[in-house]
Amino acid sequence: MEPYRAVNWGQRWYLVAWDIEREDWRTFRVDRIEPRTPTGPRFPPREPPGGDLAAYVSRRVSAAAWRHHARVTVHAPASAVIERINPAVGTVEALDADTCVLTTGADTVQTLAVHLGMLDFDFDVTEPAELVDHLRRLAERYARSTRAD
Repeated sequence: MEPYRAVNWGQRWYLVAWDIEREDWRTFRVDRIEPRTPTGPRFPPREPPGGDLAAYVSRRVSAAAWRHHARVTVHAPASAVIERINPAVGTVEALDADTCVLTTGADTVQTLAVHLGMLDFDFDVTEPAELVDHLRRLAERYARSTRAD
């Protein structure tokens, strides 16, 4: 393991380190690390992943904690979606000038539905099936609640 830097996120400290065996960057909660003695050989520093270590830790930590994951096509520019979400809620990738993909998650599909509704943009969800079913039930409930007399 080649430690790079400790980062504070979500009221916890995380160590960003290069895992020699996996040949990839990893994050570790500092409170769960047991130091070893001797500490090991010296190594030259590597280029950090993605430049912004706080954003990197946010994406890695929040994604690992989610029980339900979704990849949603949002019919809005990526910059507009990024303005409306916290990096802990998901990541945004532009598809073109007017469409992007939001990769997000939550502990429940109900929470996912709330986050998507609060975006205030049209979106397409194809999976997970539980989220699709929940959104359909919500759409029917909302339609019933606004019937004209």
